[in-house]
Amino acid sequence: MSRRALITGGAGFIGSHLAERLLGLGQHVTVVDDESTGRSANLATFRDHERFQFVSGSVSEATLVAELVASADDVYHLAAAVGVALIAQRPIETIERNIYPTQLLLNELKVQHSRGRDVRFFLASTSEVYGKNPKETWTEEDDLVLGATTRPRWAYGASKAIDEFLTLAHWRESNLPVIIGRFFNVVGPRQTGAYGMVLPRFVTAAVAGEPIIVHDDGEQIRCFAHVADVVRFVIELVELPAAHGQVINIGSAEPVSIRELAERVIEIAGSKSKIQFESYADAYDKDFEDVRRRIPDVGKLEKLLDLRPEYKLSDVIHELVQIQQEA
Repeated sequence: MSRRALITGGAGFIGSHLAERLLGLGQHVTVVDDESTGRSANLATFRDHERFQFVSGSVSEATLVAELVASADDVYHLAAAVGVALIAQRPIETIERNIYPTQLLLNELKVQHSRGRDVRFFLASTSEVYGKNPKETWTEEDDLVLGATTRPRWAYGASKAIDEFLTLAHWRESNLPVIIGRFFNVVGPRQTGAYGMVLPRFVTAAVAGEPIIVHDDGEQIRCFAHVADVVRFVIELVELPAAHGQVINIGSAEPVSIRELAERVIEIAGSKSKIQFESYADAYDKDFEDVRRRIPDVGKLEKLLDLRPEYKLSDVIHELVQIQQEA
Protein backbone atom coordinates (compact mmCIF):
# COMPACT_ATOMS: atom_id res chain seq x y z
CA MET A 1 0.00 0.00 0.00
CA SER A 2 1.13 3.56 -0.68
CA ARG A 3 2.31 5.65 2.25
CA ARG A 4 0.02 8.17 3.91
CA ALA A 5 1.50 11.63 4.30
CA LEU A 6 0.19 14.38 6.57
CA ILE A 7 1.29 17.92 5.70
CA THR A 8 0.61 20.66 8.24
CA GLY A 9 0.38 24.07 6.60
CA GLY A 10 -0.10 22.23 3.33
CA ALA A 11 -2.14 25.01 1.71
CA GLY A 12 0.89 27.26 1.90
CA PHE A 13 3.47 27.88 -0.78
CA ILE A 14 5.93 25.08 0.03
CA GLY A 15 3.31 22.72 1.44
CA SER A 16 1.20 22.76 -1.71
CA HIS A 17 4.19 21.88 -3.88
CA LEU A 18 5.13 19.09 -1.47
CA ALA A 19 1.58 17.70 -1.59
CA GLU A 20 1.56 17.76 -5.38
CA ARG A 21 4.86 15.92 -5.62
CA LEU A 22 3.86 13.26 -3.09
CA LEU A 23 0.64 12.62 -5.00
CA GLY A 24 2.74 12.24 -8.14
CA LEU A 25 4.76 9.58 -6.32
CA GLY A 26 1.60 7.60 -5.59
CA GLN A 27 1.15 8.53 -1.96
CA HIS A 28 -2.06 9.41 -0.11
CA VAL A 29 -1.85 13.01 1.10
CA THR A 30 -3.79 14.80 3.83
CA VAL A 31 -3.32 18.54 4.18
CA VAL A 32 -4.38 20.37 7.33
CA ASP A 33 -4.42 24.15 7.22
CA ASP A 34 -6.38 26.95 8.88
CA GLU A 35 -5.71 29.19 5.85
CA SER A 36 -4.44 32.02 8.02
CA THR A 37 -1.55 32.42 5.58
CA GLY A 38 -2.07 29.47 3.24
CA ARG A 39 -4.64 29.60 0.42
CA SER A 40 -6.98 26.92 -0.87
CA ALA A 41 -6.23 28.25 -4.38
CA ASN A 42 -2.76 26.70 -4.02
CA LEU A 43 -4.44 23.28 -4.00
CA ALA A 44 -6.69 23.86 -7.00
CA THR A 45 -4.86 21.65 -9.50
CA PHE A 46 -5.15 18.52 -7.33
CA ARG A 47 -7.98 19.31 -4.88
CA ASP A 48 -10.20 16.62 -6.44
CA HIS A 49 -7.50 13.93 -6.61
CA GLU A 50 -8.75 10.59 -5.29
CA ARG A 51 -5.75 10.25 -2.94
CA PHE A 52 -5.99 13.80 -1.56
CA GLN A 53 -7.84 15.07 1.51
CA PHE A 54 -8.04 18.64 2.79
CA VAL A 55 -8.81 19.26 6.46
CA SER A 56 -9.72 22.80 7.46
CA GLY A 57 -8.38 23.22 10.97
CA SER A 58 -5.51 24.21 13.20
CA VAL A 59 -2.65 22.05 14.43
CA SER A 60 -3.06 23.75 17.79
CA GLU A 61 -6.19 21.60 18.29
CA ALA A 62 -5.05 18.57 20.30
CA THR A 63 -7.93 16.28 19.36
CA LEU A 64 -7.51 16.98 15.65
CA VAL A 65 -3.75 16.43 15.80
CA ALA A 66 -4.21 13.08 17.55
CA GLU A 67 -6.71 11.93 14.93
CA LEU A 68 -4.55 12.97 11.98
CA VAL A 69 -1.27 11.55 13.28
CA ALA A 70 -2.96 8.21 14.08
CA SER A 71 -3.65 7.67 10.38
CA ALA A 72 -0.32 8.95 8.98
CA ASP A 73 2.91 7.19 8.06
CA ASP A 74 4.86 10.41 7.54
CA VAL A 75 4.29 13.88 8.99
CA TYR A 76 5.69 16.96 7.25
CA HIS A 77 5.35 19.83 9.69
CA LEU A 78 5.38 23.07 7.70
CA ALA A 79 2.76 25.04 9.63
CA ALA A 80 4.39 28.10 11.21
CA ALA A 81 4.38 31.87 11.33
CA VAL A 82 5.31 33.19 7.88
CA GLY A 83 7.28 36.18 6.67
CA VAL A 84 9.34 38.97 8.14
CA ALA A 85 6.44 41.42 8.14
CA LEU A 86 4.17 39.15 10.20
CA ILE A 87 6.97 38.28 12.60
CA ALA A 88 7.86 41.92 13.23
CA GLN A 89 4.23 42.95 13.76
CA ARG A 90 2.89 39.99 15.78
CA PRO A 91 5.65 38.37 17.88
CA ILE A 92 3.22 36.71 20.35
CA GLU A 93 1.43 34.95 17.50
CA THR A 94 4.81 33.98 16.05
CA ILE A 95 5.94 32.26 19.24
CA GLU A 96 2.64 30.48 19.90
CA ARG A 97 2.18 29.25 16.33
CA ASN A 98 5.70 27.89 16.16
CA ILE A 99 6.12 26.05 19.47
CA TYR A 100 2.81 24.63 20.71
CA PRO A 101 1.77 22.71 17.53
CA THR A 102 5.22 21.13 17.32
CA GLN A 103 4.89 19.95 20.90
CA LEU A 104 1.44 18.48 20.20
CA LEU A 105 2.66 16.64 17.10
CA LEU A 106 5.71 15.19 18.84
CA ASN A 107 3.60 14.01 21.77
CA GLU A 108 1.29 12.16 19.39
CA LEU A 109 4.26 10.68 17.53
CA LYS A 110 5.48 9.35 20.86
CA VAL A 111 2.06 7.81 21.50
CA GLN A 112 2.20 6.06 18.13
CA HIS A 113 5.74 4.89 18.90
CA SER A 114 4.53 3.32 22.14
CA ARG A 115 1.97 1.40 20.08
CA GLY A 116 4.64 0.02 17.75
CA ARG A 117 4.15 2.52 14.92
CA ASP A 118 7.09 4.72 13.94
CA VAL A 119 5.74 7.73 12.06
CA ARG A 120 8.50 9.63 10.32
CA PHE A 121 8.58 13.35 11.13
CA PHE A 122 10.04 16.20 9.08
CA LEU A 123 10.32 19.57 10.82
CA ALA A 124 10.59 22.56 8.52
CA SER A 125 12.97 24.91 10.30
CA THR A 126 14.73 28.01 9.06
CA SER A 127 18.04 29.76 8.52
CA GLU A 128 16.72 32.34 11.01
CA VAL A 129 17.90 30.08 13.87
CA TYR A 130 21.49 31.08 13.08
CA GLY A 131 20.61 34.65 14.00
CA LYS A 132 23.54 37.03 13.53
CA ASN A 133 26.30 34.45 13.36
CA PRO A 134 29.14 36.35 11.59
CA LYS A 135 30.53 33.40 9.60
CA GLU A 136 30.70 33.61 5.79
CA THR A 137 28.65 30.41 5.42
CA TRP A 138 26.68 28.52 8.03
CA THR A 139 27.02 24.84 8.87
CA GLU A 140 24.56 22.86 10.94
CA GLU A 141 26.85 22.73 14.00
CA ASP A 142 27.47 26.49 14.11
CA ASP A 143 26.47 28.54 17.15
CA LEU A 144 23.15 30.34 17.19
CA VAL A 145 23.76 34.08 17.70
CA LEU A 146 20.40 35.66 18.38
CA GLY A 147 19.84 39.35 19.06
CA ALA A 148 18.42 40.98 22.16
CA THR A 149 14.96 40.05 23.41
CA THR A 150 14.01 43.71 22.99
CA ARG A 151 14.16 43.12 19.23
CA PRO A 152 11.01 41.19 18.22
CA ARG A 153 12.67 40.03 15.00
CA TRP A 154 14.51 37.31 16.93
CA ALA A 155 11.33 35.77 18.36
CA TYR A 156 10.98 33.76 15.17
CA GLY A 157 14.49 32.27 15.19
CA ALA A 158 14.31 31.57 18.92
CA SER A 159 10.95 29.81 18.69
CA LYS A 160 12.08 27.69 15.74
CA ALA A 161 15.23 26.79 17.69
CA ILE A 162 12.97 25.54 20.51
CA ASP A 163 11.13 23.45 17.89
CA GLU A 164 14.47 21.92 16.92
CA PHE A 165 15.46 21.22 20.53
CA LEU A 166 12.08 19.52 21.15
CA THR A 167 12.38 17.42 18.02
CA LEU A 168 15.93 16.30 18.75
CA ALA A 169 15.00 15.52 22.36
CA HIS A 170 12.38 13.06 21.11
CA TRP A 171 15.00 11.50 18.84
CA ARG A 172 17.43 11.08 21.73
CA GLU A 173 14.93 9.94 24.36
CA SER A 174 12.56 7.83 22.25
CA ASN A 175 14.46 7.24 19.00
CA LEU A 176 11.63 8.77 16.98
CA PRO A 177 12.56 8.99 13.26
CA VAL A 178 12.85 12.77 12.88
CA ILE A 179 14.55 15.02 10.34
CA ILE A 180 15.06 18.79 10.63
CA GLY A 181 15.50 20.85 7.48
CA ARG A 182 16.64 24.46 7.75
CA PHE A 183 15.21 26.29 4.74
CA PHE A 184 17.08 29.19 3.13
CA ASN A 185 14.90 31.54 1.03
CA VAL A 186 12.68 29.15 -0.89
CA VAL A 187 11.08 30.70 -3.99
CA GLY A 188 8.86 29.70 -6.90
CA PRO A 189 5.28 29.65 -8.23
CA ARG A 190 2.44 30.30 -5.73
CA GLN A 191 4.63 32.35 -3.41
CA THR A 192 3.09 35.66 -2.43
CA GLY A 193 4.78 38.89 -1.49
CA ALA A 194 2.04 39.65 1.03
CA TYR A 195 4.23 38.74 4.00
CA GLY A 196 7.39 40.51 2.87
CA MET A 197 8.82 37.80 0.58
CA VAL A 198 11.34 39.64 -1.53
CA LEU A 199 11.39 37.94 -4.95
CA PRO A 200 7.62 37.89 -5.62
CA ARG A 201 7.48 41.55 -4.55
CA PHE A 202 10.20 42.43 -7.03
CA VAL A 203 8.66 40.45 -9.90
CA THR A 204 5.18 41.89 -9.38
CA ALA A 205 6.53 45.43 -9.33
CA ALA A 206 8.78 44.93 -12.35
CA VAL A 207 6.05 43.46 -14.55
CA ALA A 208 3.74 46.33 -13.58
CA GLY A 209 6.47 48.89 -14.24
CA GLU A 210 6.27 50.14 -10.68
CA PRO A 211 9.20 51.07 -8.41
CA ILE A 212 11.02 48.14 -6.81
CA ILE A 213 11.43 48.79 -3.09
CA VAL A 214 14.77 47.59 -1.70
CA HIS A 215 15.28 47.75 2.05
CA ASP A 216 18.33 49.43 3.53
CA ASP A 217 21.24 49.67 1.05
CA GLY A 218 20.49 46.44 -0.84
CA GLU A 219 23.88 44.92 -0.11
CA GLN A 220 22.45 42.11 2.00
CA ILE A 221 23.54 38.74 0.58
CA ARG A 222 21.06 35.90 0.15
CA CYS A 223 20.65 32.58 -1.69
CA PHE A 224 17.39 31.51 -3.36
CA ALA A 225 16.33 27.89 -3.95
CA HIS A 226 13.50 26.79 -6.22
CA VAL A 227 10.65 25.10 -4.37
CA ALA A 228 10.76 22.11 -6.74
CA ASP A 229 14.35 21.40 -5.71
CA VAL A 230 13.51 21.90 -2.04
CA VAL A 231 10.58 19.46 -1.92
CA ARG A 232 12.63 16.90 -3.83
CA PHE A 233 15.34 17.15 -1.18
CA VAL A 234 12.83 16.96 1.67
CA ILE A 235 11.18 13.76 0.41
CA GLU A 236 14.54 12.11 -0.21
CA LEU A 237 15.72 12.98 3.30
CA VAL A 238 12.61 11.51 4.91
CA GLU A 239 13.19 8.29 2.95
CA LEU A 240 16.83 8.08 4.06
CA PRO A 241 17.46 6.43 7.47
CA ALA A 242 20.93 8.05 7.66
CA ALA A 243 19.22 11.46 7.75
CA HIS A 244 17.10 10.62 10.79
CA GLY A 245 18.12 12.56 13.88
CA GLN A 246 19.95 15.08 11.70
CA VAL A 247 19.73 18.84 11.16
CA ILE A 248 20.31 19.69 7.49
CA ASN A 249 20.61 22.99 5.62
CA ILE A 250 18.32 23.00 2.57
CA GLY A 251 18.85 25.66 -0.04
CA SER A 252 21.00 27.03 -2.81
CA ALA A 253 24.60 28.13 -2.45
CA GLU A 254 24.37 30.74 -5.25
CA PRO A 255 24.76 34.12 -3.46
CA VAL A 256 23.35 37.40 -4.73
CA SER A 257 22.88 40.85 -3.19
CA ILE A 258 19.31 42.11 -2.88
CA ARG A 259 20.18 45.10 -5.08
CA GLU A 260 21.61 42.80 -7.74
CA LEU A 261 18.50 40.62 -7.46
CA ALA A 262 16.33 43.65 -8.19
CA GLU A 263 18.51 44.55 -11.18
CA ARG A 264 18.30 41.03 -12.59
CA VAL A 265 14.51 40.99 -12.21
CA ILE A 266 14.27 44.30 -14.07
CA GLU A 267 16.50 43.02 -16.86
CA ILE A 268 14.74 39.67 -17.31
CA ALA A 269 11.29 41.32 -17.19
CA GLY A 270 12.34 43.95 -19.73
CA SER A 271 10.97 46.45 -17.24
CA LYS A 272 11.39 50.20 -16.90
CA SER A 273 11.01 50.00 -13.14
CA LYS A 274 13.42 51.97 -10.97
CA ILE A 275 14.91 50.83 -7.69
CA GLN A 276 13.92 52.82 -4.61
CA PHE A 277 15.61 52.33 -1.24
CA GLU A 278 13.64 52.28 2.00
CA SER A 279 14.95 52.10 5.57
CA TYR A 280 14.04 49.19 7.83
CA ALA A 281 12.44 51.66 10.23
CA ASP A 282 10.05 52.81 7.51
CA ALA A 283 9.41 49.27 6.23
CA TYR A 284 8.90 47.61 9.63
CA ASP A 285 9.75 49.50 12.81
CA LYS A 286 12.66 51.21 14.56
CA ASP A 287 13.57 48.01 16.46
CA PHE A 288 14.02 45.88 13.36
CA GLU A 289 17.38 44.17 12.79
CA ASP A 290 18.52 42.26 9.74
CA VAL A 291 21.32 39.87 8.82
CA ARG A 292 23.80 41.11 6.23
CA ARG A 293 24.83 37.72 4.89
CA ARG A 294 22.91 34.44 4.86
CA ILE A 295 24.56 31.62 2.90
CA PRO A 296 24.20 27.92 3.71
CA ASP A 297 26.93 25.33 3.65
CA VAL A 298 25.05 22.56 1.81
CA GLY A 299 27.85 20.02 2.00
CA LYS A 300 25.92 17.79 4.40
CA LEU A 301 22.86 17.78 2.13
CA GLU A 302 24.96 16.93 -0.92
CA LYS A 303 26.81 14.16 0.92
CA LEU A 304 23.61 12.56 2.18
CA LEU A 305 21.69 12.70 -1.08
CA ASP A 306 24.29 13.12 -3.82
CA LEU A 307 21.82 15.54 -5.44
CA ARG A 308 22.21 19.07 -6.78
CA PRO A 309 19.64 21.81 -7.48
CA GLU A 310 18.18 21.67 -10.97
CA TYR A 311 17.31 25.38 -11.03
CA LYS A 312 19.65 28.36 -11.21
CA LEU A 313 18.49 31.75 -9.93
CA SER A 314 18.04 33.05 -13.47
CA ASP A 315 15.75 30.09 -14.21
CA VAL A 316 13.59 30.97 -11.21
CA ILE A 317 13.32 34.63 -12.18
CA HIS A 318 12.42 33.78 -15.81
CA GLU A 319 9.70 31.41 -14.61
CA LEU A 320 8.16 33.87 -12.15
CA VAL A 321 8.26 36.75 -14.63
CA GLN A 322 6.50 34.62 -17.24
CA ILE A 323 3.80 33.57 -14.77
CA GLN A 324 3.22 37.18 -13.71
CA GLN A 325 3.08 38.40 -17.30
CA GLU A 326 0.49 35.77 -18.17
CA ALA A 327 -1.66 36.47 -15.10
